[in-house]
Amino acid sequence: MRAPTFWDDQEAASRVSGQYSRLKKRLEEFTALEGRLGDLETTEELVREELAGDAVDGELLAELANGLRALERELEHGEEQRFFSGQYDEGGAILTIHPGAGGTESQDWAEMLLRMYLRWFERRGFKVEINEAEEGGEAGLKSVTLTVEGENVYGLLAAEKGVHRLVRLSPFDSANRRHTSFASVDASPLVSDEVEVEINEDDLRIDTYRSSGAGGQHVNKTSSAVRITHLPTKIVVQCQNERSQISNRATAMRMLKSKLLELEERKQAAEMARERGEVRDVNFGSQIRNYVLHPYQMVKDLRSGHEVGNAQGVLDGDLDGFVHAYLVWHASEAGAHAT
Repeated sequence: MRAPTFWDDQEAASRVSGQYSRLKKRLEEFTALEGRLGDLETTEELVREELAGDAVDGELLAELANGLRALERELEHGEEQRFFSGQYDEGGAILTIHPGAGGTESQDWAEMLLRMYLRWFERRGFKVEINEAEEGGEAGLKSVTLTVEGENVYGLLAAEKGVHRLVRLSPFDSANRRHTSFASVDASPLVSDEVEVEINEDDLRIDTYRSSGAGGQHVNKTSSAVRITHLPTKIVVQCQNERSQISNRATAMRMLKSKLLELEERKQAAEMARERGEVRDVNFGSQIRNYVLHPYQMVKDLRSGHEVGNAQGVLDGDLDGFVHAYLVWHASEAGAHAT
């Protein structure tokens, strides 16, 4: 970076600078953890001395306990770094939520999942943009697509890909009966324009339409929204959040590149599983998590086995425990198959 010609290639220099910033941040975090560990060791020595003298300071003991819990959380967060070995894990992602069969029930569940993720992204400090959202007839969403940017977003969202199942007393049932709803969540790597993905223009069907969501008179009165269908794979992407049709088309093409890359990753994972003789589902679509709100409260991940009783807390964005448990489980699974 100190070379006189470093900034001659702006794009390459930007990539290196970004990598430098990420590594510098990790090193600073590690150094800070070392310092906090040293402080806690000093506090522990004081507590042991007081215990030997049968005169323990309650505030000092509480300080040690709270400090250890905080350090464990920091270490758990830092541990995530070693799980991200994929080519695109450290970057952003395109997140898509679709309700399953069931009409209003499932559409409402899709909107609840959107709210959960938006709150989790806010906690994590991620940048979020809603590219497309189609409202349900009575309530909820028929589909929603987000662009999420931040550190390790795609790697983290690997924990969320699949079908999410909700069990609750339906607010839309006059008899107040229990209903089961499903919604699918998918994530694709957010790729930069310089990443090459071969797309034949003849394989695309491009439609324009009027935006159905909020966005002002211009957006709603002109055909600025864009829908692109990739005919060979049947992948459909759409964007309606920009005022310009050109901008929406550019964003939709970027989303299509992301989904095609994710599809290729999935094919490679399936091929590797076959070569190893594994009999397991590596495709998107399998049920991964249950959210039960009645007759008791529980959220359980069917892969890692992680579960909590505070279902409302999870729906309010407390997802870190589930994501971390999945990353640990996935790493152990990969290690077991490697041996």
